[in-house]
Amino acid sequence: MKIAVIGAGAVGGYFGGRLADAGHQVTFLARGEHLKAMLQNGLSIISPKGDLNLKNVAATDNPANIPQVDLILIGVKAWQVEELLPLLKHSLHNSTAVIPLQNGVEAPVFISTILGKKHALAGLCRIIAERSSPGVITHHSFEPTITLGELSGGISDRATELKTLFEKAGIKSETPEDLQLALWKKFLFISAVSGLGAITRATIGEFRSNTITRNMFKHLLDEIVSVGKAHDVAFADNDADRMLSFIDTLDTSATASMQRDMMEGKPSELEAQTGAVVRLAAAKGVEVPHNRFIYNVLQLMEEKARQ
Repeated sequence: MKIAVIGAGAVGGYFGGRLADAGHQVTFLARGEHLKAMLQNGLSIISPKGDLNLKNVAATDNPANIPQVDLILIGVKAWQVEELLPLLKHSLHNSTAVIPLQNGVEAPVFISTILGKKHALAGLCRIIAERSSPGVITHHSFEPTITLGELSGGISDRATELKTLFEKAGIKSETPEDLQLALWKKFLFISAVSGLGAITRATIGEFRSNTITRNMFKHLLDEIVSVGKAHDVAFADNDADRMLSFIDTLDTSATASMQRDMMEGKPSELEAQTGAVVRLAAAKGVEVPHNRFIYNVLQLMEEKARQ
């Protein structure tokens, strides 16, 4: 299969590398020193699931050089998705599938609106990895997983075919009946952890063990569940409590990528995470005072980073 991977960082680099190693024709959109290293030395993956080094990698920093493909995986940061999609129209044929893998719940809608409903799938991934040096992706923990499906729900033939394709490449894949719920459950986790982590500059272990910040975290979760329910997401009444219990199982030193980006003065996924909570709440008249407070405070940092 011909595949384009938009973004060759931790997410795109890992999954694209596994697909290329399985024999698929993969073209990466990358940039800077990472692109240079990939073209000169190939792409390396260091992982508990097995290391690999791809010697001959097709990669470019120009979307115009991406050929027509059967599958596009969007692995860039959420705030880059909307601006990149129009540049990929020439890479589509009639049945090209496009799967977003970034945090948030809005990317599938962008794909449907900009590239067309027939191309759009919804998707998410679970992986803890980093671009440890130019040309090198290091996977640390969690079983790298791609979850995908149709925006309308249900399990389609093409989703099942893509699930099989990923699994043959050694990538765990899931096609849940209710993909919107799966998207929102990850959104519940990442938005609350990212927002509170960014505003406190604390690790998960630190803010979950402090009575005040733990209580605030629970309020964030409750608000996001309320927003999801207002948008017809089938959250259970105890999903916020279950997420709080899950947070207690994580490494005490863990932080979210949005938090790390903001602490390093880089543009972040604030708009796609806490900002999306605020926007989606306003659309349904749901009050989210704790999420709104975090969003309002962090906006100044985000504006400085983007300048």
